[in-house]
Amino acid sequence: MGKIKHIFRIMLLIWVSLACVSQASADEYLLVRKVYDGDTIELGNGMHVRYIGINAPEIAHQDKAGEPFGLEALAFNEKIVLSKSVRIQGDQETSDQYNRRLAYVFLQDGTFVNQEIVRNGLAHVLYTSPNTAYDAVLLKSQQEAMKAGKGMWANWKEKPSDYIGNKKSRRFHLKTCAFGLRTSAQNRVQFGRKWDAFWEGYAPCKKCMGQGSIE
Repeated sequence: MGKIKHIFRIMLLIWVSLACVSQASADEYLLVRKVYDGDTIELGNGMHVRYIGINAPEIAHQDKAGEPFGLEALAFNEKIVLSKSVRIQGDQETSDQYNRRLAYVFLQDGTFVNQEIVRNGLAHVLYTSPNTAYDAVLLKSQQEAMKAGKGMWANWKEKPSDYIGNKKSRRFHLKTCAFGLRTSAQNRVQFGRKWDAFWEGYAPCKKCMGQGSIE
C-alpha cells in the first residue's frame, strides 16, 4: 500500500509540474520582430503568426496589386505591435496551409489586437471554423466600425445586387459564382447588398470576388 501511495504522489507531482509548464507557456510574451501586413506578424523566435478571425486588405506583393486600405492596415498593425511584447492564444486548429501559427494576439495591457484592427475598420471578420472562440466579439466590433464609418466602411456606396450567402461557410458569392450556386437550400441565404452580408459576419468568396482568404 505504501508503495502505491508513493507512486501516486510522484504521478501527482509530475501532473502539477506539467500543468505549471503549460500555464507558463500560455502566459509567455514574445517580441514582435516584423509586421508583414494587417493580419500577419513574425515573432522574435521566428514564428510567423496569422491573426485568427479577421482578414485585412492585401498589400501589393509579387505581381498582385494592393487592395484599398491595405497600407493603412499594415501601418496600424505596426503601430500597435511592432517591437512590443505580445501573448498569443490558439484555438482548435493551430496552423494554416502556409505553416503559420493561427492565433489571437494580446498586448501586455490586455489589448486584443485582432479586435482593435477590426474595430478601426481595417479588416473584416473572417469565419474560420473550428476557430470561433471570439467570433461574437469580433463581429460586434465590426458592426460598431460599420456604424461609425471607420476605415473601409467610410463613405460606403454600392448599388443593390443579388448575392448568395452560405450559412455554413459564412461566405457570400456573386449570383453567377459556381460555389454559390452549389450552396444547398438549407444553407442558402440571399443578400441584396455586400453591406448586409458583412453586417451579418459573412466574408467575400475569394474565387468570385478576390477576397476572404487567409493570406
